[in-house]
Amino acid sequence: MKQMWQSGRTGEAHAKAGTLIEALPWLARFHGATVVIKYGGNAMTEEALREGFAEDIVFLHYAGLRPVVVHGGGPQISSHLDRLGIESTFTAGLRVTTPEAMQVVRMVLVGQVNRDIVGLVNRHGPFAVGMSGEDAHLFTAERKHAVVDGEPVDIGQVGDIVRVDPGAVRALLDDGRIPVVSSVARGEDGQIYNVNADTAAAALAVALQAQKLIVLTDVEGLYANWPDDTDVIAQLAAGELEAMLPTLSSGMVPKMEACLTAVRGGVPQAHVLDGRVPHALLLEIFTNEGIGTMVMPS
Repeated sequence: MKQMWQSGRTGEAHAKAGTLIEALPWLARFHGATVVIKYGGNAMTEEALREGFAEDIVFLHYAGLRPVVVHGGGPQISSHLDRLGIESTFTAGLRVTTPEAMQVVRMVLVGQVNRDIVGLVNRHGPFAVGMSGEDAHLFTAERKHAVVDGEPVDIGQVGDIVRVDPGAVRALLDDGRIPVVSSVARGEDGQIYNVNADTAAAALAVALQAQKLIVLTDVEGLYANWPDDTDVIAQLAAGELEAMLPTLSSGMVPKMEACLTAVRGGVPQAHVLDGRVPHALLLEIFTNEGIGTMVMPS
């Protein structure tokens, strides 16, 4: 019995050693690399996945990578607006953001969601530093209009990022910290804007000359022909993705546009991963098969 038990333990140890050895070339390749991770969806709302995400980020840090987290918080914003009796209205998939709603957006993203992520990471050490896209003029935005029936429609304080100044993020990375950035921006007009977190992550990845952009979402990746074909496309070039964009569901468009923006801006790889899979980040970066969909330059 003892011999069988030891044999089982040895088998488990060999499996673990095999996993570590498989990770070796990826550890070498990405040592010192900046990786921008857009965090959201179910991975942000389920406690076990939240804790696992924080562990993954700290693992990347200890493995010699330079992770940067960019987050939104749509479900948390909607929940808080409901509690305050402020109606959530969407036009062409974009949240109509009145000055009253913008106060809530800013409070939830910067004061609640950002602090929660920082706190989870910092259970493991003094690594994470929270910041807003307003800080040090990290993100500058201009008012964005929705397009309905070909006509622009004003949707309030929703912005498109027009400039990124990544100096403060670089300083934190050089100090061995993990920046955690909320997707709020300031405009030249002095207004505060709610910006799409996928777009913000892509813009920051380009500005930092990151090696990877990783977008965590609630699906396995980009499907070949949803809903008829649920096979996930493992890899595609920027040109192929651009041709597919008009056919994608509205939820996937900003994520895939973010990947396209990143690789067209010089980021070598962009990925869409299923944040519901425990340790999805580590499976993508440190295993030979990877998961999700990878977008490469054409």
